[in-house]
Amino acid sequence: MRWTSTFIPTLKENPADAEIVSHQLLVRAGLVRKLTGGLYTFLPMGLRALRKIERIVREEMNRAGAIEVLMPALQPPDIWQQSGRYVSAREVLYKVRDRANKEWLLGPTHEEVITTLVAGEISSYRQLPRNFYQIQTKFRDEIRPRFGLMRAKEFIMKDAYSFDVSDEAAQASYQKMYDAYARIFHRCGLRAMPVEADTGVIGGKFSHEFMVPAESGENEVVYCESGGYAANIEKAASRGPLVPTPQSNSGPALEKFPTPGVVTIEALSRAPHRVAPHQQIKTLVYVVESKLTLVLLRGDDQLNEAKLAGALGTNQLRPATADEIAPVLGAHPGSLGAIADTLKAEAASLPVYADEALRGAGGMTTGANEDGYHFRHVQIERDIRVTRWADLRTVQAGELCVASGQPLKVRRAIEVGHVFKLGTKYSEKLNALYLDESGTQHPCVMGCYGIGVTRTLQAVIEQSHDKDGIIWPLSVAPFEVCITPLSVAPDSPVMQCAERIYAALIEAGIEVILDDRDDRPGVKFKDADLVGFPLRVAVGEKSLARGEIELKPRGGAVAPVKTEFAVEAVRTWLETARADFRISNLKSQI
Repeated sequence: MRWTSTFIPTLKENPADAEIVSHQLLVRAGLVRKLTGGLYTFLPMGLRALRKIERIVREEMNRAGAIEVLMPALQPPDIWQQSGRYVSAREVLYKVRDRANKEWLLGPTHEEVITTLVAGEISSYRQLPRNFYQIQTKFRDEIRPRFGLMRAKEFIMKDAYSFDVSDEAAQASYQKMYDAYARIFHRCGLRAMPVEADTGVIGGKFSHEFMVPAESGENEVVYCESGGYAANIEKAASRGPLVPTPQSNSGPALEKFPTPGVVTIEALSRAPHRVAPHQQIKTLVYVVESKLTLVLLRGDDQLNEAKLAGALGTNQLRPATADEIAPVLGAHPGSLGAIADTLKAEAASLPVYADEALRGAGGMTTGANEDGYHFRHVQIERDIRVTRWADLRTVQAGELCVASGQPLKVRRAIEVGHVFKLGTKYSEKLNALYLDESGTQHPCVMGCYGIGVTRTLQAVIEQSHDKDGIIWPLSVAPFEVCITPLSVAPDSPVMQCAERIYAALIEAGIEVILDDRDDRPGVKFKDADLVGFPLRVAVGEKSLARGEIELKPRGGAVAPVKTEFAVEAVRTWLETARADFRISNLKSQI
């Protein structure tokens, strides 16, 4: 490929709307262009890198025994109504109507479609196991598209779906995909860590996310440095708060005391009351599928809504407003509590979910359900009727790991892949059933597995760059080698030498681009670094007069090479780089 025959519109300055480095470099290096918020056009260099990632994904999916299919992006809403996700996933669904005013959905994912396919085609245990995958465009109505390809309205995803006869067989399929994902991200040059994750709107029994550590990431990962534990903040657990909850099975009777103007945890901790946050019970009120629910935590803890949704068994929840709370509880936020004897008749029947950190708590303080008043000497077992205990709090850095007992750390990361063990959630609702050896009918046991292909591309850039631009791993670089002649006059020795090397590298099967632009050397060097080609071959008059060309690995030092050995030097460098990459990946898997 010649630079002048393709399209690489590099920019000197960062685009004003690009907030993170990888987004800036995507645009500056001429990989993508924004159409509007959350929608991007891939330009030639970005498309080449994207296709390489897709190829790696395909190779590893095929290696793991998955079968490639291609499903419609346009989906009928009735299968989503049948699965129950027409309502639970409504916030991300794009709904369109045809000329007959019939409604359709633009697919954000394909569990319903593939399960419908299997329901119509598979009926016997002899046809299982099966694992189908596709690489296809997805559509999600992101409320706030941002960070370039990281959170877009339209994106390319690899999604796979396994069907098995038993939970044990499904676990084997899950492990194959888990292992394949680890290989995919290693081959893409990413340091991705698998972490336990919340199943969210997809549902299922359990799942893992593959996270790329990055300060710009939208996720938080809780991990132990021993390597024995890692989880998304939405799923993470610990041995509990560092400051123990006061415990007591008996104590003084409840005492109501005035707290005029005190409506926050912090205000109650100051003079004159001086109630430490860990000695307070925070009462939150949520609307859960149109009904009020009380949620109790320690005053110094934050509610983890994903954990609450898991405990409730629904994603249809939101914080109640003050206008919804006051008529039922008789007070406004800041003075709320769940003391059984203070609840009005309507409130007494409300379910109460309490965080495990409050179990056995005594000597606590909570709202009195009367504006400007609180109760002290609260014994939770005595004074509050808890409907269900659950882990509802968000883990904090420094708390002790459930596995090793070492302090936990928290860092930001980018999610690039997610594997789910679904069980029979979709197969039961969409009738994906099979007959066993005895003729008894059972629902298929399912798993689903997704990789954000476009997001993976940007994650590579976010993790591998410097002040000059992108540093592509060889496996996904748009071109492996960039030849940069400092003179492009057709009859110049410099250009003639560059052409010979270019032709020889193509003949050797090496992916090479020849920068044949009539521009200043500094501009060409900067562009080569910005786009991130792994190896640059510079041909100039001075070096050529010495019978040499110059090799410069991206981010490395210039190395002079005799002209007659140029092609061999390039091949040797590439082979060494690939070998080093394989060794480093092998070590990272041990």
